[in-house]
Amino acid sequence: MNTYLLFKSLHLISVISWMAGLLYLPRIFVYHAENSSEIKVSEIFKVMEKKLYHYIMTPAMILSWFFGLLLIHSIGFQQLGQMWMLLKIVFVVILTIYHFYLGKIVNQFKFDLNRHTHKFYRIINEIPTILLILIVSIVIFKPIWG
Repeated sequence: MNTYLLFKSLHLISVISWMAGLLYLPRIFVYHAENSSEIKVSEIFKVMEKKLYHYIMTPAMILSWFFGLLLIHSIGFQQLGQMWMLLKIVFVVILTIYHFYLGKIVNQFKFDLNRHTHKFYRIINEIPTILLILIVSIVIFKPIWG
């Protein structure tokens, strides 16, 4: 069995799962911020946010990193010197920081300490989309980057 293709498949599956959460959680924040005065609705959003972040997104992020590092190991660590790989890693680190920022927001909502409007969450919801476009473009067009 080709371990590179296995790791690549598992990496893609985990990245897709992680991205789904990164795109969906801020949408939940939008609706939560709009309905924070309704206690019962707010409690439902808190459960959704907690489960999505802790049970889907965080394991998917860890697996994305794990299988990504296994892929780098499979193709050789000299690839870390390639411009496309450096850019990808920088953007994935930014995506990871964004992930932990969303976790901070989950905790703010948990304790009813949200300070942002639904408009703020609509705006930050675009961050993972932009990073996804950049990362996929870099990986697809890597021969150009050398």
